[in-house]
Amino acid sequence: MSTVTALHAGKTTEKRVNLYLDGKFAFALDRDDVVREGLTVGLELSGERLEALMAGLRLTRCLDAAYRFLGYRPRSEAELRDRLRRRGFLPEHIDAAVAKLRERGLLDDAAFARFWAENRATFKPRSRSLTRRELRQKGVPEDVVREAVNEIDEAESAYRAAAVKASRLTALEYPELRQRLGDFLRRRGFTYSVIDQTIRRVWEERRNTP
Repeated sequence: MSTVTALHAGKTTEKRVNLYLDGKFAFALDRDDVVREGLTVGLELSGERLEALMAGLRLTRCLDAAYRFLGYRPRSEAELRDRLRRRGFLPEHIDAAVAKLRERGLLDDAAFARFWAENRATFKPRSRSLTRRELRQKGVPEDVVREAVNEIDEAESAYRAAAVKASRLTALEYPELRQRLGDFLRRRGFTYSVIDQTIRRVWEERRNTP
C-alpha cells in the first residue's frame, strides 16, 4: 500500500496538482482527476488502484494530445495514430483514445476525406488522381478515398484553377499562355484532354471580354 502524503498545486498552473506518496513526489494530475478519484491526504492506495489510476492518467494525456492535434484541422485516423506513436504513447492507450474519438464523432475517415477533397476544390483545385494520392498518403482506406474523389468535377476544378492563374498572366499571347497554363495544370494532376479543353475555354473568355 502507498499513502497519499501531500497534494500541492502546480507551480505553473493551479489546475495541475502534484501528488506525493509516502513523502515522495509521484506524479502530477489535473485537479478534476483528484476530485473524481477522491484523492485526499492520508488515503491509502493499493498497488492495483495505483496502477489503474496511472493507466487512466496516461489515457487522459493521450486523449488530450489527440484533441490538441485535431484542434488545428480534421485528421485521418492514420495521421492521428502516427502522431500519438511519435509522442510516445503506448498502443493500448492509442487504441482506447481512437475508440473514444470515434464514438464522439471526432474521428471519421469518410468525413475527413470529404473535408480534404472539398477544401482542395475550394482553395487549390486539383485532379481526382492527385487528390486520391494525397488521401492515400494520409492513410485513408481505398474505398473511402474512391467515394470522396468521385465527387470532384475535373473540368470545373481545372477551369477554376486555370482562371486564377490566367488572371496573373494577362499580358501573354496564346502560345505562351498555353504553355504556362499547361505546365501549371499538369502539376495539378490534370490529363491532357482536360488541360486542352480548359485552356481553350479560358482563351475564348479572354477574347470575348471587352
